[in-house]
Amino acid sequence: MPKQTEAAFQAQVIMLARTMGWMVQHTRPAQVGGKWLTPVAGDVGFPDLVLSHRTKGLVFAELKTEKGRLAPAQQEWRDCLHSAGAEWYLWRPNDLMDVMARLSRAAR
Repeated sequence: MPKQTEAAFQAQVIMLARTMGWMVQHTRPAQVGGKWLTPVAGDVGFPDLVLSHRTKGLVFAELKTEKGRLAPAQQEWRDCLHSAGAEWYLWRPNDLMDVMARLSRAAR
């Protein structure tokens, strides 16, 4: 079975979230002068997706391939969001059943 790219997995998670009634925020990077940049003000490493649902809660999700690793800035965001009481997840293609379970249930 071919390995799923992060972009393909992200599209799958977004489609699933929207199907279940979640609002989705994702800031797309752009290639500028041969470098990939995200044209927003803020600290680097912000999670890939912010998902919000009226009754199921607010979720921050970082998406990676099966072997992808968190950068130090992504770890900072994870730690900060956890400390603030937010729901933060690292989801990989093999976690799809867990993603579906979380998006299906009400907030804690």
